Amino acid sequence: MITKTPAKRGKTTKVTFELPADSARERVVLCGEFNDWSQVDTPLSKRKDGRYSATLSLEAGRTWRFKYLIDDERWENDPAADEYMDNGFGSKDSVLYT
Repeated sequence: MITKTPAKRGKTTKVTFELPADSARERVVLCGEFNDWSQVDTPLSKRKDGRYSATLSLEAGRTWRFKYLIDDERWENDPAADEYMDNGFGSKDSVLYT
């Protein structure tokens, strides 16, 4: 699930990325254009109920590509992404509009 909350001044959008508890054994990292596809900078926190989530403030009015790196071994798209685009590596990226 992805939740978007525009800032009052309209320059940023607060975006919460969330995956169900059964998405990973141990670890989920959010990788995308907003963090130069870093595989360490934006880990999702595991909540008490087992879900994984992270919240970022992103520049409004942009298109952002992203994926999840799950358990350091597989890449997954978000089922709630606004769109999916070919990434030039034989798969697609999730796309988010802010």
